[in-house]
Amino acid sequence: MDDSTEGLRLTCAQCRAVDRYAIEELGIPGVVLMENAGRNATDLIEKWLAGRTGVEKPRCRVAVLCGRGNNGGDGFVVARHLVHRGHDVWIDLMADPAKLAGDAAVNHAIVEKMAVPIRPMTDPVAISAAVERWRQADVIVDALLGTGFVGAVREPMAEVIRQVNSLSGPLVVAIDVPSGLDADSGQAAGEAVRAHRTVTFLAEKAGYACDPARAYTGQVVVVDIGAPTSLILSRLAAAG
Repeated sequence: MDDSTEGLRLTCAQCRAVDRYAIEELGIPGVVLMENAGRNATDLIEKWLAGRTGVEKPRCRVAVLCGRGNNGGDGFVVARHLVHRGHDVWIDLMADPAKLAGDAAVNHAIVEKMAVPIRPMTDPVAISAAVERWRQADVIVDALLGTGFVGAVREPMAEVIRQVNSLSGPLVVAIDVPSGLDADSGQAAGEAVRAHRTVTFLAEKAGYACDPARAYTGQVVVVDIGAPTSLILSRLAAAG
């Protein structure tokens, strides 16, 4: 984490403004920011796995749950890096691959070409099969819904979240925000993932300061994505 952002809390709108400035004004491609986010999240996941297993470089089973947006794109990057580092990884996808776009589509294509197992979760039978796989996992990575989500999660994703929350064995790691949690208010209008750890980007989100949010986020760790956050915020403030 950039020390100059320590203790900083940003709204989702502020995070989007930082991303947009980094891409449009500084010329940092969005796919580079996504790559940095996913790689740094992977570093933390491996650190936590080593702590849980007592093995410096364990080979673990990891389920990465991906949605259709950029949060899912982050998940594809995490999956790729974990595979590259020798872990047994599969992706459970709650999206039509044909409807993926932008940087998420780019990273989906990469893991597909790497032959990382990608299984759709489109109906109750597929979800039940996914749950059985999760019971054998050491880690579940939640990359279903990002900071752009508001409101209550609809079915069948709500059922997926309920099933994740019912498991006691795997370490649940949320990417940026636990799916279903409003990162601005720290409240959940319906089902939300109850993560043990949350790897969040740029800065802690404003809602994470609320007591109810901690039941969903668990331990929150901020990681750098290569955007000079403090510089961008100062320029945005100066521009009014």
